[in-house]
Amino acid sequence: MTMFDKKVPNLWTWTRVDARSALVSAVVDSKVFAPFPGRRVVVRTLDAGADKPLAFADLGPEENPALGRRGLRLSAERPDLLDAQLEALSHAMKATGADVRVMAPMVATAEEADWFSRRVRENGLPKAGVMIEVPGAALRTEHVLRDCDFGSLGTNDLAQYTMAADRMQGELSDLLDPWQPAVLDVIKAARDGAAKIGKPMGVCGEAGGDPLLALVLVGLGVQSLSMAPSKVPMVRFALSLHSLAECQGIAATALAARTAREAMQAVQGVVHDDLRALV
Repeated sequence: MTMFDKKVPNLWTWTRVDARSALVSAVVDSKVFAPFPGRRVVVRTLDAGADKPLAFADLGPEENPALGRRGLRLSAERPDLLDAQLEALSHAMKATGADVRVMAPMVATAEEADWFSRRVRENGLPKAGVMIEVPGAALRTEHVLRDCDFGSLGTNDLAQYTMAADRMQGELSDLLDPWQPAVLDVIKAARDGAAKIGKPMGVCGEAGGDPLLALVLVGLGVQSLSMAPSKVPMVRFALSLHSLAECQGIAATALAARTAREAMQAVQGVVHDDLRALV
């Protein structure tokens, strides 16, 4: 039996009531979804723990928080918090007509993905997905995503766990570079697995906002990119200059490199001249 098989009574303590009220207000009262009737809105559930501590979701000190009870693992220990979020999202979706899709962070196994998907649909939300941040999940997306609607590659944490380099340690920034060939290999494996079962895969994380790396990601089969608004014009420009077939060739060039620097330099050498002049 895993922690995701536990039967937890639907009881509300004072902390649960406070958290539930705050989350409902944040989504419904602020009318976050109001500008998006009929349009897709992707929401990540609470990713507390490690570098994102929250007082009302504190499970106590851990020796290694980055590998501890964070993300969906916290939700397994506190399903009341997850249900509060899903209930709020369901109300907001019905009130605004937004096409709401909910994804869970820090998913490692098919059992975890299945548990989350069931919970999402039990709360009246039609689309459930998971973030692929753990290499174990990335290598098994064909199975992890089977009962989900989509996956999203969290490139920041995926690099951290693939390269065994703590994101909080600035001295290890070179290892956290998404151009690391091993990280690109894991991304390719994740996308290939998802493609086998016809599940879409996106990217959320800083990698999607790099115009050169965006070409590589699209070439690997990624179907959506998330980035800061300021990054959109340059990424859009880069993509407009290259066909899908060209992006696939660019991705193959990056995968053939031995180092992160060689991968980036190799891609710079094969992209359109107009883009090379700007990056």
